[in-house]
Amino acid sequence: MATPLPIPSQRARELVRGAYDLHVHSGPDVMPRRIDDIALAQRFREVGLAGYVIKSHYVPTAERAAVIRSAVPGVDVLGSITLNRAVGGLNPLAVEIAAREGARIVWLPTVDAANERRHLRHAAPGSKLPYWARLQQEMREAGFNVPPVEVVDDRGDIVPELRAVLRIIARHDLVLATGHLGRDEIFAVVHTAREEGVRHIVVTHPDFPSQALPIEDQIALAESGAFLEHCFTPLFSGKVPWETAFAHIRAVGVHRVVLSTDLGQPDNPPVEDGLALFADRLLEAGFSEEEIHIMAVHNTVRLARGRET
Repeated sequence: MATPLPIPSQRARELVRGAYDLHVHSGPDVMPRRIDDIALAQRFREVGLAGYVIKSHYVPTAERAAVIRSAVPGVDVLGSITLNRAVGGLNPLAVEIAAREGARIVWLPTVDAANERRHLRHAAPGSKLPYWARLQQEMREAGFNVPPVEVVDDRGDIVPELRAVLRIIARHDLVLATGHLGRDEIFAVVHTAREEGVRHIVVTHPDFPSQALPIEDQIALAESGAFLEHCFTPLFSGKVPWETAFAHIRAVGVHRVVLSTDLGQPDNPPVEDGLALFADRLLEAGFSEEEIHIMAVHNTVRLARGRET
């Protein structure tokens, strides 16, 4: 018998009311998803969430988001682009087009990041792979054995294509997210992005096994102006211990942390429950309602809308 999924408290629902979930894997997608965008937007409206960002590892989602906003008024569904091989990797033209279509977030490589590829090569035999990792294996077996997307050269310097991408992000005032890059790549990207005038930077799930940034690195990145994103799914699934995330949030400070879910997988809790379930765990760990509101609502609205609340 399957383990019953948790249900958020009403207190937690109210704490995250008005929040954006900046990291959602909804359908339709190239892999199974728990819910499609029409139904998800309706659920967000019912529980009082402001909106969400559709993340695909493979295709731009801004056009899809625009259709959902029209179909489900009152929920601000936003698009994004992830710079894996399916969109040409570090492709400035793809980023420019996505920006003109209304994309809000540009993720650097995830499934095709050199760091993620190295991490998966060292995975224990027989370990359960994420849905996307299984799809990547299928693509290789079908003959699509593409090289990783490199963001730095042999000296550790940002490659010219990425610098061009960063300039487009800055010009359109988009959010840059670091994807599945490794520690040294993240620092190089954040430094260069600041040089190029990027105002909104998110370090994607820094506690995720393929990132696993120590406290001192997370503090340094926050001090440089980046937000540290803590996602519900890696915590719920046991990939990251809850106490690790709590310690890192406290060390960085809530004003530089954003909460998101990374939900949408068929076996995980409903996407619209994720932020509230996260809030319940934070309350149990001793975080105040004000601290949770800052991370879940204030900071996500700031990134989604490009301005202070």
